[in-house]
Amino acid sequence: MADTTSTPRNWLITGCSSGFGREIAKAALATGDNVAATARRPEDLAELASLGGDHILTHRLDVTDPESISDAISATIRRFETIDVLVNNAGISYFSGVEESDTDDVRRLFDINFWGLMRVTDAALPIMRAQRFGTIVNMASIAGLNGFPSVGYYSASKFAVEGISEALAREVELFGIRVLLVEPGGFRTDWARSSGGVRQPIADYDSTPLRQMVAGAQDNSTPQAGNPAKAAAAIVRDVHAGGPNAHLPLGAGSIAVTLAKLEALQAEYESLRAVAEAADDEE
Repeated sequence: MADTTSTPRNWLITGCSSGFGREIAKAALATGDNVAATARRPEDLAELASLGGDHILTHRLDVTDPESISDAISATIRRFETIDVLVNNAGISYFSGVEESDTDDVRRLFDINFWGLMRVTDAALPIMRAQRFGTIVNMASIAGLNGFPSVGYYSASKFAVEGISEALAREVELFGIRVLLVEPGGFRTDWARSSGGVRQPIADYDSTPLRQMVAGAQDNSTPQAGNPAKAAAAIVRDVHAGGPNAHLPLGAGSIAVTLAKLEALQAEYESLRAVAEAADDEE
């Protein structure tokens, strides 16, 4: 793997108009790295453009539009020559009970959160393979390890990101490419504003906690403990360190909930060991 520790890294980050994307761009710039900050609306990147000087490139990139992906990558290569770090941050939320969800909304969710991530990854991988180094940072979620009521389809999209990232990591590690899954808990971003909602309300759910959970998930009035700037700094440090970890949980809630699930899964699977083994042919 090529040694890039002594030279500035070149980042391409999607979804930089706000939230994690904007903060990761700022944190990378603060280290002296070069950043191609992208968003569907480049006018939303004016603040970043004013901060980075020669180290910043702002460009349009819509993860649902292959042509805009190709254009952004080409512009990044022209400006910085390589892409050392790809951050797949662009994504949307979706709050609804599973049965009440709108099919078109769910398809859009997956087109952005999963297929959009893969479109950008597929476009960047040939560059990283040719140079024999790189880091792909995929913004997953605590919801990609734990299925929560009221965000079932969002969880499903992030479970898909987890699965493809783990498989990809094993496929590309021999090329010097690392895949890092970032799994935030609750953070102070505008994530909830990008959501669709219940399109087919079913009366049976009115008397269950689901309706309140959907409303609560969409309510951004209660401040979350997570600080996006601190999370961004942790991501940049991890990328620079090149650590062996494949997962980066962020926020106390993320680590606590996930460890509790792992403990519960271990207990459940241990209790089913005899059942599982009995399904094999005896030797």
